[in-house]
Amino acid sequence: MRMSFSPFMLVLAVCGALAGCVAVGPDFKAPRTAAPGDWTSARSGDASLHDASLAAGQAAPSSAWWKAFGDPVLDWLQEQAAKANPDLATAALRFAESRAQRHTTAAQRGPEVGFAASAQRQRPSEYGSTSRTIDVLAPAERRDELVKLLSQPFDVYEGGFDASWEPDFWGRVRRAVEAADARVDAAGAMVDGVSLDVTADVARRYFELRGLQRQVVLTRADIDAATEHFRLMKARADGGMASDLDATRQQALLADLESQLPALLDSEAATTDQLSLLLGLSPGSLDAQLAVRDGEVQARRLPDLALGIPSDVARRRPDIREAEARLHAATAEIGVAVAALYPRITLGGSFAFESLQSGDFGDWGSRRWSIGPRLDLPVFDMGRRRSVVTLRKLEQQEAAVAYQATVLQAWTDIDTALNAYAAERQRNAKLAQRERLSKDAYALADARYSHGDLSYIDALDAQRSLLAAQRDRAASDAQLAVRYVAICKAIGGGT
Repeated sequence: MRMSFSPFMLVLAVCGALAGCVAVGPDFKAPRTAAPGDWTSARSGDASLHDASLAAGQAAPSSAWWKAFGDPVLDWLQEQAAKANPDLATAALRFAESRAQRHTTAAQRGPEVGFAASAQRQRPSEYGSTSRTIDVLAPAERRDELVKLLSQPFDVYEGGFDASWEPDFWGRVRRAVEAADARVDAAGAMVDGVSLDVTADVARRYFELRGLQRQVVLTRADIDAATEHFRLMKARADGGMASDLDATRQQALLADLESQLPALLDSEAATTDQLSLLLGLSPGSLDAQLAVRDGEVQARRLPDLALGIPSDVARRRPDIREAEARLHAATAEIGVAVAALYPRITLGGSFAFESLQSGDFGDWGSRRWSIGPRLDLPVFDMGRRRSVVTLRKLEQQEAAVAYQATVLQAWTDIDTALNAYAAERQRNAKLAQRERLSKDAYALADARYSHGDLSYIDALDAQRSLLAAQRDRAASDAQLAVRYVAICKAIGGGT
């Protein structure tokens, strides 16, 4: 017995020693991502848009970057979106799927053991293969008798287990697990990317809504003031103290203001619906939470930009991390394809009891077993395996190009966002100056008109200029906050 088992034990020992030695295919090396030394380098556009204060060495933004605004309503919206956003829930499920797939792939590294048992009653055919054997071996005069005898029904009891294990000589399973791990990383980066998109969309929609609500409040206040002014003008015209033309012009201004309100209200409702959708809620669910309260219609000072170090962008941007993980998976898949070109050895064994009588089942004499290796050697397949290797190499090259394109897109997004923010900030400063000057001009024109030193048309023009300046400033304040959010999204959120 020792002599019969020694060759197999030798094969088993050699297989175990070699199983972890070789892994064919290229090893993955993380690509180096070039990054400028500071945020003013590698920029396009006019130099006035390049803020010198955005230098390297600034602290990186927080992972909850929206908290820098200090708005409790925005904080609450972000918490609810993280719990109930449908896109985020879908991404989390895909991440769980990738982990389950990784477990399935890794299970190939271990042995596979199965147990089976059966109890059957059988009847051989009188005209099947058994009759052929009888024709060859039995005398002709006893043929019919033996056929009848051997075709009688009988019972068969069987139970036992099979075990097999394939040593991973060429690293096929190791490369497959490596690719599965990379896909898990890609799915995790995708979750972070969806989370960043959701938080940025919630913040953007929220600031757009506050800007619209501010314009609604300003427009209604302007309508009230214009209505009162029209009443006074109408009374003066009826008393002969002013011309009907002045009253008509004031009424036209009032109608113009009233015509702008429905469009603003429609935009406000649509933006609220978009916020509800981001939170996985039905329309109207956020009306109470987003209602205008004291102080919320006033523009708030934006927090200072905290961009961190440019080289950290590749670590923070989820799309770059996802592209790198996909490149890693594509590289590992080359090893899986190359390993398929080599022989596969499977070590297997089985042990079972088999008996025609239930009373003999389990008796040591009813045992049967087999053990030994199996070799599968690919010889000819019309080049299919080598075509798969070529295909995997092309997919790896495609993933490498996709990675470079993702990195390039990241710096383009950052440059675009920084330029847009700088331009809007300059525009906002000029609009604020315009609003202050328009207030002074309107106050002066109204006083001179009251004393009869200025025509009404000049006072009306001053009023119109002030109303336009206030609405433009309100829209710019909201747009400036949206531009700030775009920068936070472009740099990958926070750490």
